[in-house]
Amino acid sequence: MSDASVRQRDRGNASDEGPLAGIAVIDLSTTLPGALATQFLADAGADVLCVEPPGGSPLRSRPGWPALGRGKRSVVLDVHAESDRKVIDRLVAGADVVITTMRPAAAAHLGLAPESLAAVNPRLVSVAITGWGSSGPWAHLKGYEGLVMAKLGMFHVKRNIVGRPGPAFVAAPYASWGAAQTAVHGILAALLERESSGRGQHVEADLVRGVSTLDTWNWFTELVGIRWPGSFTVVDAYTDDGQPQSPMALGLLAALTKDGRWLQFAQAGQGLFRALMEELGLGWRYDDPRWKSLPALDTQELRTEHWKTMLDKVGERTYAEWTQVFESNPDVNAEAYRTASEVFDHPQLRHDGRVGVVDDPDLGPVRQLTSLVHSDDRPLTPLRPAPRLDEHGAAARAVTAVPQMPSPSAEPEPVRLPLDGVTVVEFALMYAGPYGATLLTDLGARVIKVESLDGDPIRRAVAFPEAGGAKAMLGKESICLDLRTEEGRRIAHELVRRSDVVLQSFRAGAAERIGVDEPTLRALNPGLVYLTAAGYGTDGPYGHRPAYAASIGAASGFALAEAPYVTEVSGDPEKIRASVPRLYAAAARASLQSDGVSALGVASAMLLGLVARARRRPLGALTTTMLATAAHPLVDWNADYEGRPPLPAVDAGGYGHGALYRLYRAADGWVFLAAPAADEWPPLAEALAAEASLAGDPRFVSAGQRAAHDTELAEVLSRVFSRLPAADWEARLTAADVGCVAVTEQAPETLVQTDPSLAAEYATTVVSPVFDEHLRLAPTVRFSRSATQTLGACLAGDHTETILRELGYDIQAIAALRERGVVG
Repeated sequence: MSDASVRQRDRGNASDEGPLAGIAVIDLSTTLPGALATQFLADAGADVLCVEPPGGSPLRSRPGWPALGRGKRSVVLDVHAESDRKVIDRLVAGADVVITTMRPAAAAHLGLAPESLAAVNPRLVSVAITGWGSSGPWAHLKGYEGLVMAKLGMFHVKRNIVGRPGPAFVAAPYASWGAAQTAVHGILAALLERESSGRGQHVEADLVRGVSTLDTWNWFTELVGIRWPGSFTVVDAYTDDGQPQSPMALGLLAALTKDGRWLQFAQAGQGLFRALMEELGLGWRYDDPRWKSLPALDTQELRTEHWKTMLDKVGERTYAEWTQVFESNPDVNAEAYRTASEVFDHPQLRHDGRVGVVDDPDLGPVRQLTSLVHSDDRPLTPLRPAPRLDEHGAAARAVTAVPQMPSPSAEPEPVRLPLDGVTVVEFALMYAGPYGATLLTDLGARVIKVESLDGDPIRRAVAFPEAGGAKAMLGKESICLDLRTEEGRRIAHELVRRSDVVLQSFRAGAAERIGVDEPTLRALNPGLVYLTAAGYGTDGPYGHRPAYAASIGAASGFALAEAPYVTEVSGDPEKIRASVPRLYAAAARASLQSDGVSALGVASAMLLGLVARARRRPLGALTTTMLATAAHPLVDWNADYEGRPPLPAVDAGGYGHGALYRLYRAADGWVFLAAPAADEWPPLAEALAAEASLAGDPRFVSAGQRAAHDTELAEVLSRVFSRLPAADWEARLTAADVGCVAVTEQAPETLVQTDPSLAAEYATTVVSPVFDEHLRLAPTVRFSRSATQTLGACLAGDHTETILRELGYDIQAIAALRERGVVG
């Protein structure tokens, strides 16, 4: 265990600390999205009671269980038994939140449908997390993450992480994280709304909507290609044969050091890239006509030549030598590719106190991350052990009476947005912070984005105007201010006086320099929820460094969790160059990357601050960081203790986790099979009986035998699936209630925009000043009572005059501000 880890002992299972203290959560989930959602709630002080089936929840077999279950309580109840159902009803009657992860039909069969739960407790916030949502063309499919990723096209997006043609299995739990955090958004928004209405309601979240939030700009670049074919070509960083074809391949370079450590650079900005060129001794190329257009070189020959030179130059120094560069040059930064457990030794996480050790009564010391959100530079609550099975069963089963809460009025309430009346002022750049605020606009918040006179750089991140930033601008108002001027700061301060939340994402020290730091703004508005959503933190060894999705993906362990089969290259230049595009695809592919993962945490933090304030348990200065948030979904990889069970291995070909959870070639295209549970084997064997005698094969008669003969089973299934088209296999196995889908070999953003049935379910139409009428993603959560909204994107400064008029400036004063360069 690291000496820098904070050791925390059991202080009881119900915490009287934290903003959600007093909130009772009944956790009926059995899959990762539910566990991640309730981990966040427990970390914030909620009393989370896990209702586990006889024998225990399948979550207990996960390597991350000691962290996933931390601070929760456990009761064993059989939801199929009438006597235990009565206990569950009593628990529900006294709860604030109930979470399930079963399909709607299964929930209804067990008496856990939203209407049934509401009848027991009208103030209840019930939450269903499913794979696909409760409606739409895919709602009947099983909800395994692999099925969602395959059907949506996410395995196609990541195809370059393998060295073979075709889609690539992605082990990292992107969709589970997306569903978990969007469920948290729905829960917190519903609890906030309940503070005024006194009413509960049902909330829906799902893996499709959750994982779709993670894309930065592909939705809009694909939209351009659909709308105006031939006018704009989306160019990946690397060609299919591994040649660099975009400036991103150079600015976000993955390279091997002299002593064999992979680095991921973060030099995407023009100034940052030039700083790296100077450090590599290549600055002279800016004065050479042949290279003067760096990094946007004109020919493939030049791009490849310069890329090879950069790789060679990086390889001339050891990791220790490069570390000295990063410590002395604030404009050059790279992160080492770390395994997930190595993230605990990251200097910034150690500095921020984001690594703790819990003394588990059965497992001993367990090293894990602290709460995703910190308040005043401290975790929200102390870390506590996961419960033993049924540890709190006697007390839970003994509940006989529930305190009577005032019943909501029978009068119908008008349909409202849950964040109606909330104003957020955003001082944030690029994607993670800004998109976190965008998610709040869908829930009804007014978000005023304060931009420089040039606008947020993300607006210019891709060649087509505004396509890079449009997703992060949805629903916002924009005012352009020069915060370096006294008048610009005065306007910003007046906005803050009238707001509820301030979000800023600057590097350490920048907020203080321009007068938007927490002490300054809290003095103006003591009730303010203030969140810093920086790349690394508010101070510390990395606080001043630039953070990009690629470097955070490498540092957090996400990239190597995605592509664990990227092998040692032993200094062979050809093997090194062949590995670079694979590592880049793992760390930086825009549809699935750390920016989106972090944005979800930003939204959760702001909502938590609002709920805390409404419950009169206000928090201090809140902090999330890209680095820490990106490490949180990898709990199965990074929870560290003696005797931890191994993770399911991904095969070297990147097909999946063994024969019953992997990709297979079909007669045309690919299928993904998901039938890992023991009770899924009989229907699978029966559905394939005409093709292979699986049920009678002694190698496969039990789960243990199937595991022992996994390679042979995969060979048999490979032959079977090769005989029919993918769509036929999906139809046949789905009819048998076996998880199997045809793999989509198309960008997810194109798929949803061009399939009318998917667009009707997962998208909605808005109007943009650049893209006219177009589709955008629908809100990530659905409520039974509250409304959501979908708005289009704004241009930089679109609302400058309107906002200034609101603050009391007249036309002449606004003109004078423009003339002096204070506003734009």
